[in-house]
Amino acid sequence: MNDTFNAEALWETYGPSILSFGAKAVGALIVLIVGLRVASWLGNLVRTQALKREDIDDTLGNFFGSIVRWAMTAAVFITVLQVFGVPATSFAAVLGALTLAIGLSMQGALGNIASGVMIMIFRPYKLGDFVEIAGESGTIKDINLFQTVMATPDNVKVMVPNSQAIDGVISNYSGYDRRRVDVTFGIDYDDDMDKAIDIIKRVIATDDRILKDPEPFVKVVNLGDSSVDIASRSWVRSEDYWDVKFHITKTVKTAFDREGISIPYPHQVEIQKTAAND
Repeated sequence: MNDTFNAEALWETYGPSILSFGAKAVGALIVLIVGLRVASWLGNLVRTQALKREDIDDTLGNFFGSIVRWAMTAAVFITVLQVFGVPATSFAAVLGALTLAIGLSMQGALGNIASGVMIMIFRPYKLGDFVEIAGESGTIKDINLFQTVMATPDNVKVMVPNSQAIDGVISNYSGYDRRRVDVTFGIDYDDDMDKAIDIIKRVIATDDRILKDPEPFVKVVNLGDSSVDIASRSWVRSEDYWDVKFHITKTVKTAFDREGISIPYPHQVEIQKTAAND
């Protein structure tokens, strides 16, 4: 009887609080799940609509979508706190008090956000560009608030923090619509240099992807230890760079073989000494 009395007393004392907290917890969980889904949906919606507009490029569209998603996510967590009875003004005061601590513990994340904004302003690269940043090379697939996502030539996903991407040297191989293809060939000292130059020029002249202006350059540039080096420099559209480079290398080698021009390679000569007779 005493136990029943104590249980009833405890429930009368704490029961309403437990029910109230449970109701708030369920409500907060619903708000959290629905809110995060809505944040993701809105972010994708903004990105999709931005990508449809011709006056907004894909890079900005992805970035705007990322901003909307993270802003909505922050709003969801604020709403969850309000469900538990924390007023927005109190939350702002607490947030202000924690700003210094959060800033110190999240310097990297905040720096990435600031760097992401700088990338959007100065536009050192955009979606689809082939770049080299932070020692990594690849095609830009996404730029969000925190990181730049690339795909390497062998399709490995690489994520570079925005702070590292903007602080280092950036090589954007897609930055201009034309690039110069440099290929150097070494021929034997006994071969005809003018003949080799003429062969290289003929190969270049027969490739329609190589631009006529600026005029291709084919000259002897170095007298090496074992070869005469002939450099070829041709201008092409950026999208044709690798195909032309591979084509020139293979086609010139084939033509050299056919015309009797040799390409020297390192080799060793073994000299045997014969002992003198006594």
